[in-house]
Amino acid sequence: MLLSLLGTVTQAQDIIQSKQYPQGYFRYPLDLAPVTAGSFGELRPAHFHSGLDFKTMQRTGYPVHAVADGYVSRLRIQFGGFGQAIYITHPNGYTSVYGHIQSFTPEVFRYIRDYQYKNQTFEADIPVPAGTFKVIKGEVVAMSGNEGASAGPHVHFELRDTATEETINPQLFGLTIPDEVPPSITDIGVYHLNGNPFSENTPKEFLSVAGAAGNYHLLKPQVLQLSGNTGFGIAVTDQNSSSNNRNGVYSIEVKLDGRSVYTFAVERFAFDQTHAVNAYIDYPTFLFSHRTIQKCFILPGSRISLYPQSVNRGIIPFNDNEVHDVEFICKDIAGNTSTLKVKVQSSSVANNMAPAKAVGKMFYFNDLNEFNTDRLKIQIPTSNLYDDLDFLYSSLPAKPGAYSVTHRIHNKFTPIHDGYDIWIKPDISLGAYTDKAVIVSAAAGSIGGEYDKGFIKATARAFGDFYIRIDTVPPVITPINIRNGSILKGISAIRLRMSDNLSGVKSFAGKIDGKWVLVERSYKTKILSYTFTNDIAPGKHNFEFTVIDAKNNSTTFTAEFTR
Repeated sequence: MLLSLLGTVTQAQDIIQSKQYPQGYFRYPLDLAPVTAGSFGELRPAHFHSGLDFKTMQRTGYPVHAVADGYVSRLRIQFGGFGQAIYITHPNGYTSVYGHIQSFTPEVFRYIRDYQYKNQTFEADIPVPAGTFKVIKGEVVAMSGNEGASAGPHVHFELRDTATEETINPQLFGLTIPDEVPPSITDIGVYHLNGNPFSENTPKEFLSVAGAAGNYHLLKPQVLQLSGNTGFGIAVTDQNSSSNNRNGVYSIEVKLDGRSVYTFAVERFAFDQTHAVNAYIDYPTFLFSHRTIQKCFILPGSRISLYPQSVNRGIIPFNDNEVHDVEFICKDIAGNTSTLKVKVQSSSVANNMAPAKAVGKMFYFNDLNEFNTDRLKIQIPTSNLYDDLDFLYSSLPAKPGAYSVTHRIHNKFTPIHDGYDIWIKPDISLGAYTDKAVIVSAAAGSIGGEYDKGFIKATARAFGDFYIRIDTVPPVITPINIRNGSILKGISAIRLRMSDNLSGVKSFAGKIDGKWVLVERSYKTKILSYTFTNDIAPGKHNFEFTVIDAKNNSTTFTAEFTR
């Protein structure tokens, strides 16, 4: 039976990939020696990393070069994320992306500012018509920075398929990083599945690993005694020769008696797949202990392109009373390889470690799933679950200030791919405040809410505890360097802070003498700032700043100042 399930996977130049990519077409985005802080596809909170992070020696302001001829096709300004980014489309079917930019060329900067003022917005995702800004290979298109959700100065760099917008590992195009260091393996996991959906209740054990220089073994040598459907997992990281950072590996392959049963490879993926990182790792173990185990079996609802090959989703039925060799092969993109071999004594004896069946309603990963009571409704669209689920629900006492009991919707250990709809009926009359009601997640705060036929409806992105509250409290504005009557001669910018107690800021806007002005928002400092331009002549002026939260509570700060 084991042999009948085995398969193979093709490899190109000892690296697992589905196709070959142009070599020598693209240059590096910086003139610095290529040193990386993050690898393509490595595991990040709720996503796979979508590019390479090139270090800039803890400094900003290095020239960022177009990696090939092309044209600027998109510009993006965000509060978090890339902060500031530029996209360049190339004639060979690929688009390069440069994130966390500090500044653009004067022409591009004016284009962005014109868009922001025309649309009266700070955040902007700007499509740029072909031919507006043509670039040649090596041309300086921006200066490196530390904008957005960046942990330090660097350039986040991507190469995307222009047609599909899939992001592709840049090192497959020849933009390699010096690397003679094989991956490091620290643990393996054994999961006793036995026909049950994977969950936090799946019986499992973790075995420590020892070794170095690519050769690893169990810290405690043993023959594993296994019976029934079994999955494996592995804790592995990689380090290249240019940096001390611990990054992700390129590929993981599991072989049974010399033939591949599971392969994972970070060649390319689509952005609508990236949340499936929580289906790839042992998510319950990560939440319990912050331990990252990469599962070497595939949940049936996980549809990502990072699994080029598997047999029976990597799940192995040990039931033939034979001794088998299981081998883990972990590679970085330079081909450095680490291996670990274990022996398994297969048994046909029924495994008694199976988790007890839950008593809730059965949800299926490939169906539309609904759950209803007189006070709660949920609806989970097809393909949002990664595996079948014994769904559990309970009602808990109301929290202080809540307008409903607390509805415990399953638990936090089961990840959701995208959102699902939730309706909660108030247990206390909302009276005149139906338009102020929100659904609150005990873990994440307000998830919004709209009145819908006696219920408050919102979209949740995780399981957990939920209840209704009302938001009638307006946001708070805290001026930093301005008050009524301020003299701001020689001051380069007006600075403020803002906050909201529940539903969150929906919008903000600044005006000087009744005219909209651009107020920028820093992700790191959370400071809002308007930088003075030549349009503000010497003399007295009136500054007005308004913040509106998601339930349309608003606050306005005004101050007269002198330039």
